[in-house]
Amino acid sequence: MRQEELKDAEQMRGAQVQDGGAKSVGAPRTLLPGQTTIGVLGGGQLGRMMALDGIAMGYRFVALDPAADAPCGQVTPQITAAYNDRDAARELAQRADVITYEFENVDAGVAALLTEQSYVPQGSALLYTTQHRLREKAAIEAAGVPVAPYRKVGSLAELTAAAAELGLPCVLKTATGGYDGKGQAVIRQQDELEAAFRQVVPGAAEGAEAPELVLEKFVKFQCEISVIAARSASGEVKSFPPAENIHVNNILHLSIVPARVAEEIRQRACELAERLVTGLDAVGLLAVEMFVTEDGELFVNELAPRPHNSGHYTMDACATSQFEQHIRAICNLPLGDTSLLTPVVMVNVLGQHLDGVIGRTGQADGAAGKLGVAPKLHIYGKTESKTGRKMGHINLLCKDTGDGLSWVEQTNLWRN
Repeated sequence: MRQEELKDAEQMRGAQVQDGGAKSVGAPRTLLPGQTTIGVLGGGQLGRMMALDGIAMGYRFVALDPAADAPCGQVTPQITAAYNDRDAARELAQRADVITYEFENVDAGVAALLTEQSYVPQGSALLYTTQHRLREKAAIEAAGVPVAPYRKVGSLAELTAAAAELGLPCVLKTATGGYDGKGQAVIRQQDELEAAFRQVVPGAAEGAEAPELVLEKFVKFQCEISVIAARSASGEVKSFPPAENIHVNNILHLSIVPARVAEEIRQRACELAERLVTGLDAVGLLAVEMFVTEDGELFVNELAPRPHNSGHYTMDACATSQFEQHIRAICNLPLGDTSLLTPVVMVNVLGQHLDGVIGRTGQADGAAGKLGVAPKLHIYGKTESKTGRKMGHINLLCKDTGDGLSWVEQTNLWRN
């Protein structure tokens, strides 16, 4: 790793220790059900599923979200305000005993304010780190975990030089924002550099300075897997079994568990995820996405300090769901058993699939009976259905993941 990046990573670690201070990691509090209100910064489906599990345990919730009918707000009280509204953040701090966030692209300044005025075991330093791909990669390397080769890019000229150093193909990404394939472009040939630069930085003229970008060497991988690791406020660590992830149009389509890789790779993936969640002093969940190469090497792709789409399988297939585990971690309860109870295939329900999926719920499912598959439907309560938008998911419990995959094919709902 380059010296300036090592320095940045050391500064981040120092900031994280200071950020935790007496309020979070330095002095963990055990918050029991029946006595505790959990504030959630963000009111989307992750907050909703977290609240549903937490309510079953005896916790109360309040969410902050700008949407009047947010998914989480349908099941909990909600403060309807912008994420950068400082007065709303203060109200959240007053109404909650502990605060968490359900997605990482929240205002880091608000997260820091909440850390000062309330109990935020996760702090704001890890949020600051994972909001920026360059900071994130430096932190991963500082923890002794491999990432694919990359370069910082700020102009077309720097992109050209970086591509020459790394070799093609590469992937150009914005350093901040972007999800489900947005804010990135794959570059396979030299003559695609300028078009990729203009795609990721719309309107940029040749030679103009751009927002910070990162160019990543394209890793030829056999598959992508992810591990959800949890760390409690007192430092207990556990990880869930790795999921094998399949994307369509840069959006997660399927998660298959157990992942179809060697047991040694699954164990190593869990070890790397646990090393990261410990090395980053994380509290709560950390989702770690990794590439598995044909030679069995593992490279971390991205982190998410929250519940993750690829961990939804845990809701029906594990002894403890990722959402219950997150609550246990931030409230400093003993972490739950992460054992896999049954093979499972999780399939996302996008806007274009929603009507067909809902329509099937009122019909006998011959394919499920024939294949021995038990579909478990989860709908998120979003008010507007759009093509490509995640509206729900189905966990297919099965004796063999091949049967779950066959069910997806035979229902013919995911053809578009």
